[in-house]
Amino acid sequence: MVAEQTEIHLRTNGLSAYFFGKPAVREASVGFAKHTVTAIIGPSGCGKSTFLRCLNRMHEMVPGASVDGQVMLDTQDIYAPEVNPIQLRKRVGMVFQRPTPFPTMSIADNVAAGLKVNGKVTGADRQAVIERALRGAALWDEVKDRLDASPLALSGGQQQRLCIARAIAPRPEVILLDEPTSALDPISTQHIEDLVHELKSEYTVVIVTHNMQQAARVSDTTAFFYMGELIESGPTEQIFTRPRQERTEAYITGRFG
Repeated sequence: MVAEQTEIHLRTNGLSAYFFGKPAVREASVGFAKHTVTAIIGPSGCGKSTFLRCLNRMHEMVPGASVDGQVMLDTQDIYAPEVNPIQLRKRVGMVFQRPTPFPTMSIADNVAAGLKVNGKVTGADRQAVIERALRGAALWDEVKDRLDASPLALSGGQQQRLCIARAIAPRPEVILLDEPTSALDPISTQHIEDLVHELKSEYTVVIVTHNMQQAARVSDTTAFFYMGELIESGPTEQIFTRPRQERTEAYITGRFG
């Protein structure tokens, strides 16, 4: 687990997720420390992405989906009745597996789209936010002269960094990345991995990845899921070199997956 002296920013307590009453995640309890990257690994269909979507209440948007247990953001249970899911997603941003820029909006408008949760931002403030977010996503120098252009003119890797810029524009506290490089070429993948290292200086980052080498490269902590169960979590080096659970070792060494 994360070292005790590290401040836990986000935590699940006995979190279970269901589709039409059938469990996809069962009683997962794990903490995510501030300014760290946690990788969620496991074979296809093990509940990784479902678990991730529970962390900003995206799971409940799927027909037939439900959740038990707690997700604590600092001292607030995000599933408490008084929590507005839309406002929550301003604090816990998410980037999906495939780049999802809004095709009818310009590059600048895509970045600014995330600001509308808290009302309209105009003029110099809007431009400052767009530049800050694009710089934070390591994209500013590549697009600063074509902010009014369509995002569809960008490469796949640039589109994914644009989606990251859109996610960080409202200044979230947590960024969730759901296999953000699975649709990208190796060079674009390297750009995103480098960016993940930079993002943790400002955000708590949780990344689902099917690529164990990527998990080893980018994360401080790793959590291994199997058949909806959180088998083990801990410092990435320990998980990959000295796993405590036999199922973790079997997956890491390629005996299944």
